[in-house]
Amino acid sequence: MKCIGVDPGLAATGIGIIKGHGMTIQGYSFGSIETPKDLPLPQRLGLIFSKLTKVLEAERPDLMVVEDIFSLQKHPKSGIVLGKVSGVILLAGCRLDIPVIEIPVREAKQVLSGNGNADKGQLELAVRHLLKHPVPIKPDHASDAVALAIIGQYRYEVRISADPGKKTL
Repeated sequence: MKCIGVDPGLAATGIGIIKGHGMTIQGYSFGSIETPKDLPLPQRLGLIFSKLTKVLEAERPDLMVVEDIFSLQKHPKSGIVLGKVSGVILLAGCRLDIPVIEIPVREAKQVLSGNGNADKGQLELAVRHLLKHPVPIKPDHASDAVALAIIGQYRYEVRISADPGKKTL
């Protein structure tokens, strides 16, 4: 199974890819899609959509796991922008008929670190430990995306139906 995790962000959208079966990880990769701050919002969203679409076309994952959006009371506008980023990410998966699920960040932290309130450093350390990756995973968004992909692989079985292009959870 190949699972891709996506951590939405306007400045940097994290991507993590896990290959394996059940609790066994056979391979992984990670990175991020960055957008220039001087571009208008529609162009930044377009850039995220087009680059993610290229990754999805190249990798053909069985499942995409996206961090569910949240909004901080102090910064409600950032939640709205995150919703727009998440929308283009969900659309990219839908356009390529990839099953997509959303997982709250607290759930990812709880599953992998044992603490739903873990900070980014604790989550990154847990991910690195599971992968036996010798150095920190950077940027933080990439580490979060790998965490989502790991959970997708551990929890969800993707079934290929009689229709070769159709996958279900």
